[in-house]
Amino acid sequence: MEITHTIGRRKTAIARVYIQPGNGNVEVNKKDYKVYFPTLPLQYIVNQAFEITNNKEKYDVKVNVEGGGITGQAEAIRLGITRALVQINGENKPALKAQGLLTRDPRMVERKKPGQKKARKRFQFSKR
Repeated sequence: MEITHTIGRRKTAIARVYIQPGNGNVEVNKKDYKVYFPTLPLQYIVNQAFEITNNKEKYDVKVNVEGGGITGQAEAIRLGITRALVQINGENKPALKAQGLLTRDPRMVERKKPGQKKARKRFQFSKR
């Protein structure tokens, strides 16, 4: 019984994913994922890789996730699970890549610049 460890990231969220053969339990920060992610779209994001590869009830997943918001955390978990499924079985890669799940989304919040209100918004300009 081997445990596969991968990391998924999205914005400032970091998910450490531990996956092993089991019966489909997904635990996020020592809670069931349905408690941690109460809305159906977020639950779908977490399970998306399993549904594409038809592995819904085959693996137990334990996740430690921190940083970011709830959506970023769900997408970080999805990337971690996807990477783990590819590591376990290379035949999963084409189906997951076709759905775009193996791509790490590089978009981050742009930093605030000095002399400006936000990253791009400037203070109000007064001609006189």
